[in-house]
Amino acid sequence: MQIELIKCHGSSNDFLLIDEWTNGYSFSEEDRRDLSIALCNRESSLGADGILFVMESGRADAKMRIFNSDGSEASMCGNGLRCLGRYVCELLKKDEIVVETMKADLQVTKDEELYDEVPTYRVEISPVLFELSSLPMHIEGKDTLLNELVPALSDSIAFSAAAVPNPHLIAIVNEEQIASDEQKQIAQKLNGPNDICPDGVNVSFVHPIEPGKIYVRTFERGVGFTNACGTAMSASSLITCLLEKNQLEETIEVYNNGGKVCCVAHRKADGGYWIDLIGNATYLYEAAVEIDLRTPSAFAIAGKQERTEQVQYEKLGSEVKEFLQKTVFA
Repeated sequence: MQIELIKCHGSSNDFLLIDEWTNGYSFSEEDRRDLSIALCNRESSLGADGILFVMESGRADAKMRIFNSDGSEASMCGNGLRCLGRYVCELLKKDEIVVETMKADLQVTKDEELYDEVPTYRVEISPVLFELSSLPMHIEGKDTLLNELVPALSDSIAFSAAAVPNPHLIAIVNEEQIASDEQKQIAQKLNGPNDICPDGVNVSFVHPIEPGKIYVRTFERGVGFTNACGTAMSASSLITCLLEKNQLEETIEVYNNGGKVCCVAHRKADGGYWIDLIGNATYLYEAAVEIDLRTPSAFAIAGKQERTEQVQYEKLGSEVKEFLQKTVFA
């Protein structure tokens, strides 16, 4: 069969977008897993962090399912939601939609450009849960974790935990800790066989640059170190507000290895929280792929049309890299 797809990215967290809904594709759960493993393989002619499947929704404008490059399904993906949200907004000719995800129906809105000629979308990140059972994370005597030491992980780095709804373990660190290999060691431990986070967890090191500006690097469950993780940047922004390093209801510029986004953390009347994640949704190319679902790794690209949007995003990326060299990696 032939599959039409779009290669896209949010903060250089790249995806293959496949529209099951309007193209009439009918994939089994096994098909989606196998397609993700085959098409996202970096040694193939495509390669990506995951696949965004656009599906029909009975209660929202569209439904998103996201599969990581290892074939596992993620409950949410903020960078991916921006890309899928753009696609559905343009498909339905709307500037504001609601997308059904695994745990919640989330709003997507076309926003002011983050950088000149960079398509920008604002997505809702919620629900926010702090109970360790929601990750799940097992620490004896603890129901929540906010800037506390976990001796089994580190005797010098304090962690906070939140599910948004993807599970995140977040540490506020200095330049020396950013440069060390501690994050890799901790993340690999928690994403292998372990009793603390049996389902794995996204691990982020966050360095506050100045009020309103932070750097976030994430080891993403099912992916490894990634250029950016949307839900991690959102959760990290909220944690910096709770630790009084930034302010609720104010824009936080979040720098990452793939570029930059903005986040605004909000508090609800009932005491809960949600975050707005604002960033690019860039198309790299459109492609047609010939594939036999019985042997997906033997796919072939039947056609490809390049897009020109990446040029402007790379200008933003160059400015971000220069800024980080001066402030974080000096």
